[in-house]
Amino acid sequence: MTPIIPGEVLDYYLSLGYYRMNQELFTTRFLPVEGGWHTVHWLRLTVAQLSWGSRQRQLLRQNARFAVRVRPFQLGAEYEALYARYYATLAFDAAESLEALLLAGSPTTVFDTYAVDVRDGGRLVAAGIFDRGAASLAGIVNFYDPDYQRFSLGKYLLLQKAAYAQQQGLTYYYPGYLAHGYAKFDYKVAVCEAATEVFDCLARQWVPYSGAEVARQSAALLAE
Repeated sequence: MTPIIPGEVLDYYLSLGYYRMNQELFTTRFLPVEGGWHTVHWLRLTVAQLSWGSRQRQLLRQNARFAVRVRPFQLGAEYEALYARYYATLAFDAAESLEALLLAGSPTTVFDTYAVDVRDGGRLVAAGIFDRGAASLAGIVNFYDPDYQRFSLGKYLLLQKAAYAQQQGLTYYYPGYLAHGYAKFDYKVAVCEAATEVFDCLARQWVPYSGAEVARQSAALLAE
């Protein structure tokens, strides 16, 4: 599959708070959850400012037993089987298959997509999918074998994507969004809070992340 969207174009739209959904780019300011609405706040990390704190170093040491490999993504039975095991444990809405999440029936892809494989011996126990631009990468989904939940493989994959961005000399890593007042997405700040920025969609600029800044942006969006 040959990507159609040039890397520079993906970089541009990511910088404006857009993100991948299937084979399209979208953005939103609000997320409906459990009968309520939460404001959406897009995140990015400045790769040159990344550093590991004690929690990140501990997680990397804990998971040193695993073999990690980054490679161009090719959808196949091994990934789908792992995603199915992960999907069966989810307590929130998600695509029922990896194909539905990434391709939604399309025979081709417009994105330059890679996978971070995490293996225990020869067994695939976790995978993280991301798209590459010219100077950035966008993390799309992380999934793992529920039998390995104690290894915090979701957060581990965030670190591995950030490390890949460092190794490749990229400028930004976009891990997705968080929703104000809905803590399930807050883990995306766990990579390196000091390097994290949040997109102020009203001012159309990126600013340093803090809980207070997200609350301020949320109040401004609700007042619109």
